[in-house]
Amino acid sequence: MAIKIYIDQGHNPVNPNAGAEGNGLREQDIVYTIGQELADRLRRSGNYEVKLSRPTPDTQLGTSNASSLRVRVEDANTWGADYFISLHNNASSNPSANGVEAYAYARNTPAFELGEDIVEGIVEATGARNRGMKVRPGLYVLKRTAMPAVLVELGFITNPREASLMNNSPNLYADGIYNGIVEYTGVR
Repeated sequence: MAIKIYIDQGHNPVNPNAGAEGNGLREQDIVYTIGQELADRLRRSGNYEVKLSRPTPDTQLGTSNASSLRVRVEDANTWGADYFISLHNNASSNPSANGVEAYAYARNTPAFELGEDIVEGIVEATGARNRGMKVRPGLYVLKRTAMPAVLVELGFITNPREASLMNNSPNLYADGIYNGIVEYTGVR
């Protein structure tokens, strides 16, 4: 039986709930592309079933920030996903801020362990700095999902090098996340 992965490409193409911007790029565009590439890898393996929150670049979810998040969570819960992975870009007023990190609802959970493997996979694939796993029980997509959920900050869109790498080499990020999922599930 295939493992069901819900890939949430964070944010909407336009407000409400549009993402961060930096270096002439938009978060929602970067995570859309990385999500599509990740979905392709998972589907090609034959061992994963995938659903995307944004199947097209123009997919708009909800009419407010709250409803956008609610639609994503309800979609994953209704579909019966085994794992929920939300893709994002970090941002900072300091353009030298860098690295990949992820969030789970709590420590010592399947989501936290999956997140550790995903972060390590991205670090190995991209050479990014490992900022580690963090606990964020207040994040809606982590507390309202019925399955283990991880929110991944792939890198800083406000860092010129990371923004360029995410934009020009989304395959590296998709490879890293895929490898992290495989490491966690033991299923290639």
